[in-house]
Amino acid sequence: MTGVRVMVVDDHPMWREGVARDLTEAGHLVVATSGEGRQAVRVAAAARPDVVVLDLQLPDISGVEVIQGLRAALPRVRVLMLSASGEQQGVLDAVKAGATGYLLKSAAPAEFLDAVRRTAAGEPVFTPGLAGLVLGEYRRLAADPPAGGSGDDGAAPRLTERETEVLRLVAKGLSYKQIAGRLGLSHRTVQNHVQNTLGKLQLHNRVELTRYAIERGLDD
Repeated sequence: MTGVRVMVVDDHPMWREGVARDLTEAGHLVVATSGEGRQAVRVAAAARPDVVVLDLQLPDISGVEVIQGLRAALPRVRVLMLSASGEQQGVLDAVKAGATGYLLKSAAPAEFLDAVRRTAAGEPVFTPGLAGLVLGEYRRLAADPPAGGSGDDGAAPRLTERETEVLRLVAKGLSYKQIAGRLGLSHRTVQNHVQNTLGKLQLHNRVELTRYAIERGLDD
């Protein structure tokens, strides 16, 4: 894929500049950087990045509040958390707010650059061990829905048989590559099915899609 438009948000200047340099050398376009959350939301609205690489801990507002502000200003933006902390609640809060992935700062440069590419493509990317944590939380939420209402707002959008098949595998946590291999499809075809399904269900990313599928028992 062509270079990704990326914004880097971290309050440590040396780290921020190092990440921006790595991204530029890998062929991506760093459209903005910021060391504060409120400034990041304002700048992102003008810079219009595809992916925001965001630290969880910022000096003015939390990373979760930044995600919420970014999603309000740019509904299609994808957020990759890059944090020194893998604390369980912080990970879950970030994903619930709309983060597409969560990577620890201890990740190797090649792993980070791959995560940016995959995040731009809409794939959830997590440091090993965190994906299971997120899926487990979504299963818990699906088993214990909030009070008030059945959780089903009218008739569900009609998905094709193939879209439903892909959705089941998404709910099991498989990557696009794994789904393509399982179904004998190309990587691009799987991406197209996921994008079509997101559009029909009015969801924004694979994390939301996974929760939708689990809530309907498609991960069995």
